[in-house]
Amino acid sequence: MIKPDKIINAAAPIRICDIGGWTDTWFAGYGAIFNIAVYPYVEVQIKISERISDSKITINLENFGDRYTLNPDEITYNKHPLIEAAIDIMEIPQSLAFAINIFSTAPPGASTGTSAAVSVALIGALDTLTKGRLSPHEVAELAHKIETEKLKLQCGIQDQICSAYGGINFIKMHDFPFASVSPIHIPNSVWWELEKRLALIYIGTPHSSSEIHHKVIADLGDHAESDSRLEKLRQLAVQAKNALFEGDFKQLGQAMNRNTDVQRELHPELVCAKFEEIIAIAKEFNVLGCKVNGAGGDGGSLTILTDGDAAKKRRLLSLLQEKGFESINIYLSRFGLRVWHSMQ
Repeated sequence: MIKPDKIINAAAPIRICDIGGWTDTWFAGYGAIFNIAVYPYVEVQIKISERISDSKITINLENFGDRYTLNPDEITYNKHPLIEAAIDIMEIPQSLAFAINIFSTAPPGASTGTSAAVSVALIGALDTLTKGRLSPHEVAELAHKIETEKLKLQCGIQDQICSAYGGINFIKMHDFPFASVSPIHIPNSVWWELEKRLALIYIGTPHSSSEIHHKVIADLGDHAESDSRLEKLRQLAVQAKNALFEGDFKQLGQAMNRNTDVQRELHPELVCAKFEEIIAIAKEFNVLGCKVNGAGGDGGSLTILTDGDAAKKRRLLSLLQEKGFESINIYLSRFGLRVWHSMQ
């Protein structure tokens, strides 16, 4: 147990390049997903103190300059429901009071699993205040439960798993929401080359994945698990996994491109005009692959796999920024959830 006057830190990565996304959902039934955990992390810091009779939980969302308090005896989900639900679901000792600071340089609504990373980092930090410890898989399950059961949102399982585990993963969901996770271990040379080639482009507007989920679900109908489009996505996740094991960036890029094609087949609104503009520009620079991250729609981000020419990549990013798009600096994250105490 943590004593008062301690500081707990937690960090959890976000997710890009989710090949096979949409098959990690309740309506898909079963699925296969390939994804990559990257920096920038979501960072959580909790300062612990003795609780007095009128102590409140203080929450500071550093990025937004938003600071407020919660009554620990009566937590309501009326300001930032995801954060409030994460605090509510954990069994925190009543003898402690705490202040929570949350920070990330990842843009909100970038379709990179940032909300899942917030939940994972916050659960991981709060877990140190309780008896026992949650495994990464248990943290991911609890973070998913918050979104689907507490907040009643449409949500797949992959974002929470990627954030909790880190690295590059192949996720096999055999029966929603139960899944196995296979980390993809590759030589450092392949890791470094992949990191050098990847780029993350934010189109400048956020998206709501739950809203677009409803449209896709309606189109898939009552037998989504057998829909040929979802089966294509499952197969593409396997292709991406095999390509990376072989260090075959061309095959990985093809899987990314085809996945974006299937997203268009699922619903035309998943790949908006801004995404199409970025893809068209990227093709002029001979990139190997473009993957619209997450659910897609009229906001979010795109993962680009370049051909390895570093100077050409810089020219591409410069042109995209001139067009009004934002290049987000990313680094591959070997680690998932990390939790530690500040030194005295």
